[in-house]
Amino acid sequence: MSGYDFRAPRLYVEAPLGQGASVALDRAQAHYLTRVLRLKSGGRVLAFNGHDGEWDAAIDIQKRAVCLRVGVRTRAQTEPGDLHYLFAPLKTARLDYMAQKAVEMGASLLQPVLTRHGQVTRLNTARVRANCIEAAEQCGILNLPEIAEPAALFRALAARATERWLIFCDEDAEVADPLAALAEVPLRSPRALLIGPEGGFAEDERTALLKLPNVVRLALGPRILRADTAAVAALALVQSVLGDWTARTDDRSGSSQ
Repeated sequence: MSGYDFRAPRLYVEAPLGQGASVALDRAQAHYLTRVLRLKSGGRVLAFNGHDGEWDAAIDIQKRAVCLRVGVRTRAQTEPGDLHYLFAPLKTARLDYMAQKAVEMGASLLQPVLTRHGQVTRLNTARVRANCIEAAEQCGILNLPEIAEPAALFRALAARATERWLIFCDEDAEVADPLAALAEVPLRSPRALLIGPEGGFAEDERTALLKLPNVVRLALGPRILRADTAAVAALALVQSVLGDWTARTDDRSGSSQ
């Protein structure tokens, strides 16, 4: 990310962005810029909305409103990745962490799945989205993942396109080397990563997973990891072997299909 401006604050907005546009900020955003960051009228902000790229904008503080006056575009919109992340919901603080890291790691869809041994059955998707936005603002990310409503594991699996490879973390995986396991997946194929609950998958869930086409079991080493730790480890492995952390060569993608 050479030349990226790490000093200017970044702000996600819902409105369309274009040169000369005026974007009204909500109360929370106005408070953050004027009270927390103590910016004045004319202060510089980088604005993005997940569609139109990143834009240089100036704060315009009026009597009853705070707006952004949009100037020139600083970065074009990047292409979103194609990495779905399926996970058993966690308790609040750890779920916040996991959502932020999934965004930083390039997940394009966050799909909560309800499993037999899951400890959490309800999830605040608005809070998950807020954490995704915060991570994108802090890390210079231009794409926000789609956040799906929680679904039962078998329902989520039934909705999966068969050409999308499913990589699920399983402490009982026969192949102990995660790099060797991932070598089975074609580089250019769409991918989904599944992290189960801390109680592990039920036997019927594991059996159903193994019967699906284009499925890989992924071991994460000799230690049992907490679900939020497993998320970071697995996403890093998938991105480094199959995703945008590595060069994509035609040789491997052609020979794997």
